[in-house]
Amino acid sequence: MGEIVRFPSQAPSRSEGAPEPLWRELVGEELHRERSARGERLKDVAGRAGVSIQYLSEVERGLKDPSSEMLQAIAGALDLSVRELATRTARPQTLALAA
Repeated sequence: MGEIVRFPSQAPSRSEGAPEPLWRELVGEELHRERSARGERLKDVAGRAGVSIQYLSEVERGLKDPSSEMLQAIAGALDLSVRELATRTARPQTLALAA
């Protein structure tokens, strides 16, 4: 069997005893980070992705676990591939800069 790789915590405030964040939370954080860095509104990205503003907001906050099709639409609206999104999510900015 393959080796289990733990995803590093992106938030420095998470303490050692705290549960690991869910994948949907990490993906949501990365989507929010990218949208904010681009200076775009929820309305803009949701419109391009073909999803409601409410749905995109819930994905960004880690409340929704989007299907692969929805993830592709949202990532595409931010000019990201799902592969790039997954790589960024698995490798936080602090680790990416150190590599």
